Amino acid sequence: MAAAPITINADEVNCLIYVYLKDSGFQHTAFSLLNEGGLQHSVHLEKNIPRGELIELLIKALLYTEVEAHWRGNNDMTGNCTTGFSLLETHVCSLNPNVKPTVKLSSSNPASAPVIMAPPSASASEHSEATQKRKASTPVAEEGHLDKRQRTAEADSMEVEEKNTDGASTLLLRVKSPKSPAPPIRVSGSGSAPASGPESEDTSDAVRQLKGHEAEVFVCAWNPIHHQVLSSGSKDAVVHLWDLPQTPTIKAKNPKPFQTIDCSSTKVDSDLTSLDWNCHGTLLSVGSYDATLRIYTASAELYFESRLHKGPIFATRFSKDGKWLATASLDNTVCLWDIEKKQRRMQYKHRGICLDLDWLDEELFASCSADKVIHVLSVNHVDPIAVLTGHDGEVNQIKANPSGTRLMSCSDDMTARIWEMRRVKQSSEPDQVTISGEMTVLEGHRNWVTGVSWSPMKIPGEHELVATASFDSTARLWDANTGVCLKVFTHHKKPIYSIAFSPDGRWLATGGGDGWFHLYDTMTQQEREKVWSWLSEHQKRAIFEMSWQQHEGGVDRVALALQSHKVGLIDLTRIPALQKSRTIS
Repeated sequence: MAAAPITINADEVNCLIYVYLKDSGFQHTAFSLLNEGGLQHSVHLEKNIPRGELIELLIKALLYTEVEAHWRGNNDMTGNCTTGFSLLETHVCSLNPNVKPTVKLSSSNPASAPVIMAPPSASASEHSEATQKRKASTPVAEEGHLDKRQRTAEADSMEVEEKNTDGASTLLLRVKSPKSPAPPIRVSGSGSAPASGPESEDTSDAVRQLKGHEAEVFVCAWNPIHHQVLSSGSKDAVVHLWDLPQTPTIKAKNPKPFQTIDCSSTKVDSDLTSLDWNCHGTLLSVGSYDATLRIYTASAELYFESRLHKGPIFATRFSKDGKWLATASLDNTVCLWDIEKKQRRMQYKHRGICLDLDWLDEELFASCSADKVIHVLSVNHVDPIAVLTGHDGEVNQIKANPSGTRLMSCSDDMTARIWEMRRVKQSSEPDQVTISGEMTVLEGHRNWVTGVSWSPMKIPGEHELVATASFDSTARLWDANTGVCLKVFTHHKKPIYSIAFSPDGRWLATGGGDGWFHLYDTMTQQEREKVWSWLSEHQKRAIFEMSWQQHEGGVDRVALALQSHKVGLIDLTRIPALQKSRTIS
């Protein structure tokens, strides 16, 4: 049977480039291409082209090039090549003399033998694109792509696993026999999910999908005081406030938002990138791609608005006491706002795009940027009081531990780092932050590390736990003191966009571009296995962000920002497998 033809035309390529330019902030260049190429008349531009689709296709082309170059048979170069791949340079294999050949092919039946390949270094193309993409620290994820193409029988015949052996990561490509049937998959929950308990377990009432947005939902956040209130923000430039009682009836209809806030701008993109409630639950900050900072009251009334930023706002964070608000922007600046006075107090400058920030205490916070450094800032001084260097790529996200004594960062250099923070007070000098001892480097990921999370609780007899998420489609659990990788989770098939521990530290959740929500038990030290999963049934499957809620009265639920234009709501108390796991441990 003849293979189906592969067709590519100039109009398709122009549409991909146009969407890439627009997502990267090159509005004038995108406008020129739109007119020069006549794309306003293109049928392809009307289709859903996910963010980062051009980059994904280029990466797949490089992977195919790598396979084509190395899949040559029994030679040392196959497994030990140390030369990376790039888009514009011819690949020439280079042998690592310190590594023994790792490829073994059976002479009688090469197709059925397992093949082990050493992990290649990151391609130059990934790093060259790094400065032009929107980061995972903003829920406007660039790589929010769809799985448009059906998996072929050839693709299904090869599976990829990653194992952690003596601290080293090894990529295994196991070729399965075409005659071997795939194991059956059991489903549970709303949508599709692998069963985490008995086959008869029904969790259909545990998942609700709230309809109301008209485009991808990028961000969501629970009100910390009014527990029934959930906020969600979308590409449609609308913020919805939902009234979600703690104990809804099983057969209750999906609620409609009780308040709708329109943040649209008629001149520029108004994709919403950040939502954050103050500690009192009275004010909600909204970051947007139209460079406008908006703050609303809990009753959806506009409290404050500012257009002092000159580029998209990627992050907004209230201080722990709610007195200040910090914002990070594409214009290379971080701004500090006085909430009571409704004015900007300070502006701090980076040498690159400011991507994320987090507060250490009521007066100190940190910001990271595309210039590979982290600034520790004070509400009282315009200059950084500490500059943390060490990353070799854009710093995508930073998170302080619950006590504010340590800071974790992740980067395009495929590492995460933990910085020891110590406050030093001197009478003759302003407050300073110094690095107490050396930083801890977490190595093992094979692509950009874009998300980090601290466990809010310590397991007796163990150090603090941290988790990382990467575009290599894996999540990792680490010992924050020693930097040892405790577990590698390999259940996702596409980049992971969101990762979070539950407020009690019991569970670790991940959400990715493949539409899967995976839940892991982090308290069972011997296992630390996946205990439950849920899959969005919609074609637009990506999970961009999650917000967790736990409090007295047995409330334990997670809100999900979905590419399907919906807000997912998972009630963990209605999942029998999780209750059994909690009881056993």
